[in-house]
Amino acid sequence: METETMAPDKKNAIRLGAHIAFIDESGFLLIPPVRKTWGPRGQTPIVRHLQKHDRISIISALTISPRRIRFGLYYSLHEKNIHRAEVCQFLRHFLKHLRGSVIVLWDNALIHKGEPIRTLCSRYQRLHLEPLPPYAPELNPDEGVWAQAKYSLANGRPDTIDELWFQLIDSLENLKASQRNLRACLHQSDLPFF
Repeated sequence: METETMAPDKKNAIRLGAHIAFIDESGFLLIPPVRKTWGPRGQTPIVRHLQKHDRISIISALTISPRRIRFGLYYSLHEKNIHRAEVCQFLRHFLKHLRGSVIVLWDNALIHKGEPIRTLCSRYQRLHLEPLPPYAPELNPDEGVWAQAKYSLANGRPDTIDELWFQLIDSLENLKASQRNLRACLHQSDLPFF
């Protein structure tokens, strides 16, 4: 029978109460997501948009505090694809806002691995990184952040990246202000222990 052993610092982090952070990345295009909507009978609603493939990439962390069970949302927007440098920058920024140990759960993307990430972990001993199982986005509650953000932007029509940028910030700030909606992100996931 195999048993998995945990490093002493991770055991202490769990015992003392660590923040749990679920991290994921997503992209938003100028082409709007389309949802069902109401319209006069016989007149299909039409959303006119420019056929541009400009996009905004976002990395976010849905956090759960250890004692008060409060939820937090941290995010960073980028006009280009997210690479390891942006992931490290995001982790450093978000660690400034959380005290104590932080356990990060994320997917096995290549940008979550490599020397810059290992260097960051050795510099910040209170940061513990744990991968989610491969091909299991349903286990990451941060996917609920993207679902809610895309729902709020559905059938919209930003003409420029700047318009999309401000709509995204508005949507994410509204989500960040609602403990109920952040909790819904957790409950919509398939995590067995929540």
